[in-house]
Amino acid sequence: MRTRLFASSAARRTTVRRLGLCCLLFLIGAVAVRRYASFIFDPAWIRATVAGLGPYAAPGFIIVQTAQVVFAPIPGQTLGIVGGYLFGPVAGTTYSMLGVVIGSTVVFGLARRYGRPFVERVIAADVLDRFDSFAAEHGVIGLFAVFLLPTFPDDAICALAGITTLRYRTFIALVAVGRLPTFALVALVGDEFAAGQTTTALAILSVIALLSVSIYAARERFTTVGS
Repeated sequence: MRTRLFASSAARRTTVRRLGLCCLLFLIGAVAVRRYASFIFDPAWIRATVAGLGPYAAPGFIIVQTAQVVFAPIPGQTLGIVGGYLFGPVAGTTYSMLGVVIGSTVVFGLARRYGRPFVERVIAADVLDRFDSFAAEHGVIGLFAVFLLPTFPDDAICALAGITTLRYRTFIALVAVGRLPTFALVALVGDEFAAGQTTTALAILSVIALLSVSIYAARERFTTVGS
């Protein structure tokens, strides 16, 4: 018998369609902004705006990135693009990763503190049951693969990880190393937008989107366990 960590094939197809729609809407929005609000793509305007926030710019961004993990209002990768757009690829990646690691640790800590009853309130029961089998079968390596792939929601995975025997320092290392490639790439996209290299930015973004959709569609290979 085989069980899957995530939902049914129909649910996965629905999510793939939604991902494709989000990518399409993002591209349409980028073109519209480029045409009707081109000043946003002016590096001088961006630097002046960020500089106007003074010492609060970077901490403010880190707080927002932290909040998106805890409360999941918008995808972290979208904020990662904003980080690269505002601060450049290196600083943008750094600030995004700080926020993601802090937020992930908060969710992990809440799950560790309040246990399975807390996780049961925020995670669907069938997903939780399947995760138990997945964690028992694949352990740390499996969790690392989950964090490495950009299509898995941060808040859910962190909450699920919190009810395992994983140590804090191991968890933080998994998040930091696993999420770094994705956030480095999206920060690069944001930096290309800020530099006026729209074609290059859209090309990189398209590759990331196609890769993400492909991984999502095939992710049962990474999340199936035998019994």
